[in-house]
Amino acid sequence: MIPLFKVHIPESVDKPLLEVLHSGYVGQGIKVDKLEEALASWVDNKNVLTVNSGTSALHLALKLAGIGFGDEVISTPQTCSATNMPIVSCGADIVWADVDPKTGNMDPETIEPLITSKTKAIMIVDFGGYPCDLDEINVIAGKHGLKVIEDAAHAFGASYKGRKIGSISDYTEFSFQAIKYLTTVDGGCLTCKSEEDYRRGKLLRWYGIDRESPRTDMRCEEDIKEAGTKWHMNDVCAIIGIEQLKYIKEILFKTWQNANFYNLGFEKRNIKRCKPLQYKKDRLSSYWLYILLADNRDGFRKFMADKDIQTSMVHSRNDTHSCFKRFNTRQLPGVDDFCLRQCSIPVGWWVTPEDRQKIMDAIEEFDHVLV
Repeated sequence: MIPLFKVHIPESVDKPLLEVLHSGYVGQGIKVDKLEEALASWVDNKNVLTVNSGTSALHLALKLAGIGFGDEVISTPQTCSATNMPIVSCGADIVWADVDPKTGNMDPETIEPLITSKTKAIMIVDFGGYPCDLDEINVIAGKHGLKVIEDAAHAFGASYKGRKIGSISDYTEFSFQAIKYLTTVDGGCLTCKSEEDYRRGKLLRWYGIDRESPRTDMRCEEDIKEAGTKWHMNDVCAIIGIEQLKYIKEILFKTWQNANFYNLGFEKRNIKRCKPLQYKKDRLSSYWLYILLADNRDGFRKFMADKDIQTSMVHSRNDTHSCFKRFNTRQLPGVDDFCLRQCSIPVGWWVTPEDRQKIMDAIEEFDHVLV
């Protein structure tokens, strides 16, 4: 079976990882600092805060944005539930915006009519690694004094109009969970546009304690001015991330090669029952997912499985879950259309030229069979 996901752990991780494990210091330390410095260079933003998960990064962003009980956050149901769980955990209400059924990303035209006096932020998702319409969304946010929180869990390495994802929105979250192209086993980071948010975030991710202040007795003498929580990364995960960054260019390059092969294949072959999403040329997806819109999706998935090719919807719409149903107050035709047909095929660094040829041939074959 050609897998949809694969964990990237090179053998070169072994030595530096063992050194950290036996160093006597495995908490948040110098390795975390070095990973943040390396990530800052990657995303063209010095304000990088590593944390223990992408979900924690989103929760931290919401806290920095001042989101609390009674506030509203405009979000999308077309995402991993991890996007929207932190909103509920903050005590805020979700207001669902619709998506563009050609991309799965939030449709900017559906945002402004949803804004009320209670709206405090817009939570957007670069679904599959494809950047949202960031200029249009940030204009709307600026007009109404709202913060933009960009869930870029899928989008490490992506860019928008020549700018790195992570350097544009008020807050941008990345996930380094196991099957992401850059993995620290588990973990994530938050980038902040403002240095003030960055400095406050450093405190809030570790109980509100200033770890950089002079101390005389294990910080026992320090006053904690604002309550935080335990969202920080540790040196064990950080050293894995430092080593993984040595391979990320190769990982992304191989992925882009596979995606371009599919893109050209769909251009050359007259395939009617499966189509790729319509991506604009002014931005570059990380292609964590290569998403198709398939007629008879269940039949397509069975057909591909019979060919030993794994496919999946990966994330289903959040508004069907009981914990989110109270926010279902309007029709979402774009989400309806997208969710009925969307399905992902293997595209990552592990997909060989022979694999991608087999996948493309199978898609064309499906076009000519009745299932």
